[in-house]
Amino acid sequence: MPTSELQGRKLDRAFDQLDADSDGAIDREDLVGLGARVLLGFGEPPTSARGRSLLDGFDQMWAALVARLDLDGDGRISRTQFHRGMVAAFIDGPDYEPVFRPAVQSLARLCDIDGDGMVDPAEFRIMQTAYGTKDGEIGTAFQALDSDHDGHLAVTELIAAAEAFYIGDDPDAGGNLLFGRL
Repeated sequence: MPTSELQGRKLDRAFDQLDADSDGAIDREDLVGLGARVLLGFGEPPTSARGRSLLDGFDQMWAALVARLDLDGDGRISRTQFHRGMVAAFIDGPDYEPVFRPAVQSLARLCDIDGDGMVDPAEFRIMQTAYGTKDGEIGTAFQALDSDHDGHLAVTELIAAAEAFYIGDDPDAGGNLLFGRL
């Protein structure tokens, strides 16, 4: 299970974002659906280099979770299994750098529509909407991550925020608010 109550809340948020059909389990189609929502929001075709990179990253994350958790081979991961898998694969395990980080980097680069190395509030909103973040929380999240208050997030800041959200345990990290208040 998660190493802290904070990580548990963040993993619950992540599970709820991924379980698009709210059936109590995540399957590959849930992850594919998230990728499709992100690509649609940014108007990026799945066959483009950026689209393929995002979808490949999501596939690698799914493969890492299934390999660690889907012992019965049904292709579904429950909330409890998700918590255990995320901890085993990414928080305590070795898969954050080779598997999770590339997916996050692909997503962050996709958010940077104009390629200037920055994510503006509109670009951030598109990503957050795809993830199902409540409308009223998107501004809160952006403000928490915009530490220099310049109205933009560097792509590198977005990547660091994702790491703090998914595997971090610092209760004061701005990344905890990546998808709004927990």
